[in-house]
Amino acid sequence: MNLLSHLKKIDWIIVVAIFGLSIMGLISIYSSSLVTQDFSAFYKQITFLIIAFLIMLFVSFFDYRKLRENSNLILIFYMLCMALLVGVLFMPSIRGISSWYQIGVFNFGPIEPTKLALILLLSVFLAKRHNQIYDFKNIVFSGFYAMLPCILVFPQPDFGSIIIFLSIWILMLIISGIRKKHLIALAFIFATLFAFAFTFLMADYQKARITDFLSDETDLLDADWNKDQARIAIGSGGLLGKGIGNGSQAQYGFLPIPKSDFIFSAIAEETGFIGVVILASLYFLIFYRILKISILSKSNFARLFLAGWAISIFVQMFINVFMNLGVLPVVGLPLPFVSYGGSNLIFNFIALGILQNIKIIET
Repeated sequence: MNLLSHLKKIDWIIVVAIFGLSIMGLISIYSSSLVTQDFSAFYKQITFLIIAFLIMLFVSFFDYRKLRENSNLILIFYMLCMALLVGVLFMPSIRGISSWYQIGVFNFGPIEPTKLALILLLSVFLAKRHNQIYDFKNIVFSGFYAMLPCILVFPQPDFGSIIIFLSIWILMLIISGIRKKHLIALAFIFATLFAFAFTFLMADYQKARITDFLSDETDLLDADWNKDQARIAIGSGGLLGKGIGNGSQAQYGFLPIPKSDFIFSAIAEETGFIGVVILASLYFLIFYRILKISILSKSNFARLFLAGWAISIFVQMFINVFMNLGVLPVVGLPLPFVSYGGSNLIFNFIALGILQNIKIIET
């Protein structure tokens, strides 16, 4: 297949939708940099986006079936990610979390490649056992792959990523056809583990995020501050928003981390309900295209991989948005394709490259 023919078969609709999200993120990052006149994050994000797009094109040329047929390669990638998760615990903390490697002026987070490795590994494992998923030992073995990174990120601490890892595993099991009684058993086990962690392992500030979220009382000087400022920003946006560069919450430091965790609130404040609708429509279009390619795929591995990637994006988007709305506790997760950060962008574009190859081969 020549280059032109290859490019014609790429799903440009999903590429345009993802670029739409990234451009909305870039505009918000630029806006939140106006007060300080420090546009380094804006220029870095443009660089990340260009690199990510080129990587997507590069990956789209590789036959995804080689991944399906070479599980050892995926296992090596997974173990490398586990090693990176261990190593990052010895790195200097940023905002109290040890989640990044410092490489010059850039930070590299091993969480993002770990998500991709977990999706690939579970896709291979479950595809090979799609007729044996009723056997509880297969569920236990697949759970080991998900629980290991959860254990390794717990000391960082990064509960948001733990939720993503477990969501990928549980929802991929459901798609594979797990029995209802096994699902209930897993729910009981996780409830017990959460109760144990809350009682004996969580720090006081982590408990406060959960208890303050469940409480009707408001403490403006403590754990409720972030979610209150986020809701103020969203509510003040109205229908059309205050305009780019005019969001008081994001511009004057009331909104915490407006370039990353709370970028949704910054966008809602400056672009209003219309901007939120555009954002939601782009995500819907992305999920629709992933679902369509998944349905048309003939390979169980391809369907499971696409489902796992869609789960990763959807759960992270859902938690981030509802965290901004104050409906969920603050756990510190970026908005996919929108928030500042190269790791999230690049590894999602790698997954997009695999999707493109699946589309070219399977449909």
